[in-house]
Parts: sequence; C-alpha cells; structure tokens
Amino acid sequence: MFTGCAEFDLLLPPDSRSLKAKRSYVRPIVASLRKYEVAVAEVGDQDVHGRTTIGVAAVASENRHVRELLDACEHHVAGRPEVELLSVRRRVFGPEDE
Repeated sequence: MFTGCAEFDLLLPPDSRSLKAKRSYVRPIVASLRKYEVAVAEVGDQDVHGRTTIGVAAVASENRHVRELLDACEHHVAGRPEVELLSVRRRVFGPEDE
C-alpha cells in the first residue's frame, strides 16, 4: 500500500478579503478535486485573507498510481484561472517507510 499527500499553496483574487468571499473560491476547488477520489480539505491559512492551503491525500496499491493522482490534482489546481498556484509540497510513503 502506498499513500501520498500534497499541499497546494494558493493565492486568491484580491476580492477575497472576507472569509465568505474566500470560501466562494475554496469550496469549488475542494469539490472539483473530489472527482479524483482523493481526500481533500483546506488545511492552512484559514484565517488569512487572500491565501489558502489545500491538502490532498491518496491511497493506492501502486506507487505509480498515487503519483498519477497527485499529478492530476496538481494540474487541475494549476489550471484554475481564478487562483495562482504558488507552491506544491508532496510526499509519498510506501511499505518500506516507517
């Protein structure tokens, strides 16, 4: 079994200066990532206007499949015109890791 996680650091548009406006950008991104059958949530910068961190986790029987899922999620987020992907942090764990 292999598990992988990715954190996407996002810059939101200037009009996301309230938490309500911020949610209007974050919720559709989180919902659209679920189509990849991964666990996804806003995991950081909840109280910071204009920024957010979205975390994705995947589990599969093959390392290749986990990496493909994380790649697909990254491409999906990077392709969203309303946000700017600032950075991505990824980790994959396998049976040899403790």
